Amino acid sequence: MNIPNFFLGFESVRAGNGGVCRVARLMAQVLAAEQAAGRCRVGGVVLSDPGPSPELGLDLKYAKGSRAKYVLAVNAALFKHSHFIYDCGGMARSHQWFPFPRRPNLVFQMGIEAWTGTCHPKQVEALLRANRRVAITAYTRSRAGELDPSLANAELCWLATEAETAPAPMAPAARPNVLILARLDRYKGHEELIRCWPKVLAVVPNALLTIVGSGPSAAEFRKMAGDVGLTDQQVEFAGFVPEDRIDAYWRKATVFAMPSRGEGFGLVYIEAMRYGLPVIGSIHDAAVEVNINGVTGYNISLDRPDELTERIIRLFRDPVLAARLGANGVARWNEHFRFSAFRERFLTILRRWVGE
Repeated sequence: MNIPNFFLGFESVRAGNGGVCRVARLMAQVLAAEQAAGRCRVGGVVLSDPGPSPELGLDLKYAKGSRAKYVLAVNAALFKHSHFIYDCGGMARSHQWFPFPRRPNLVFQMGIEAWTGTCHPKQVEALLRANRRVAITAYTRSRAGELDPSLANAELCWLATEAETAPAPMAPAARPNVLILARLDRYKGHEELIRCWPKVLAVVPNALLTIVGSGPSAAEFRKMAGDVGLTDQQVEFAGFVPEDRIDAYWRKATVFAMPSRGEGFGLVYIEAMRYGLPVIGSIHDAAVEVNINGVTGYNISLDRPDELTERIIRLFRDPVLAARLGANGVARWNEHFRFSAFRERFLTILRRWVGE
């Protein structure tokens, strides 16, 4: 019996490299297990990484940033592989430069890169050419549909953590602490948190805002914190934190907040749920699909600035409520966002695709 011979065209599979990387790592681990069980064969090429990630269990080629090597590897694979999988529209642009042999391809529609006003026309073309499109949320699928109605027909496959189990229960935080773990960019919600923090401190004087991450707006946010009168004891800029040290920041948090306007999924929301933290997102993006308002946390309107302040203060002053929302988050993560949940969703899509 013929088994599918998949080829993966990925941007990056290095841990901590963002949402597209997480999609790639999740798919790679699922397919590595399928290959080990003899149900498929897998090859692939990674564009940006400098070298292998052996923990994934796949023998992949690494273009080390060379787009020419990536394109060559993808098109040479047309003669050996039966099905092609890309982690985003940008990576799918290289598919099928040779007219024959024709090979089907599956592409993930990844959040903001597939939205109106942010998606490169060539990426839209790559998405439209795909034989199978998979959206990470219904929200992303809807936004992609604004580019072209056919993109709203993508199959839905929520993402997940790479972990299958929840961490050990956390000890109570030493002080009320809101954590935001995200690239320091204007749309992520850092500004709103910094500007509301003096009002939070007026009610909860020992509260701490912890900002983990790096990005283009780092200097701007540090200046903003000084301009509103915040000291280093009231707001902590931790900068980039490696994966092996990030657990400590989750464990000293009371609330996770990322009231963004541009999340296509929000992987940090489900990581916060895994740790049992109540989550604050916004009503302006896919947070409403991942974080259930009033159940696992709150989704606030950024057009009503006081709402963010009020939600933070309420969670600080009502630890019973915060614990209940956190426990609900663990239950939601356990049902929908463990690695095995993604594996079943993704394999169901693959089996239908390969069986066509």
